Amino acid sequence: MIALTESTLRNSFVNVSLRERKAIVAPADLADRDWDRLDYLGWRDPKSPFLGFVVAEIDSVPFGLQLRQAEQPTRSRPQCSWCSDVTLPNDVVFFSARRTGRAGKAGNSVGTLLCAGFECSKNVRRLDPPAYLGHDAAAARDRRIESLRAHVDGFFRDLMSED
Repeated sequence: MIALTESTLRNSFVNVSLRERKAIVAPADLADRDWDRLDYLGWRDPKSPFLGFVVAEIDSVPFGLQLRQAEQPTRSRPQCSWCSDVTLPNDVVFFSARRTGRAGKAGNSVGTLLCAGFECSKNVRRLDPPAYLGHDAAAARDRRIESLRAHVDGFFRDLMSED
């Protein structure tokens, strides 16, 4: 992922009002991030714990989305829709995001299950123990990274589509 400045990050949001965009609290450690190991940037608002923010590169352009966590917890332990990790060391919660354009202004949103702290990039880069003799753990990791990128890309494109 390309390195983002606070200004670029703030201007990337497409499903918020101008007032909401100005109120976004950027991560304090933005300059210290390992951008080469991130498939998207995600963080929670420290003042409003039910708000989350995700910025991803779509066609080499950063786009940001504001997400809202459901207040009710899920009934069972779900699997993250983006990293699809079955051995998650973290919680997965339901987030919804307002669509862009007219659909968003009409109140339409899309929901998905995501790692509560947006740990997907870290989860997909773990080398799993060999599943069978001759298992290529590095190739499996590379497939998980590509799958994560495809899921993130698909979610963003779905939210930004005018259908």
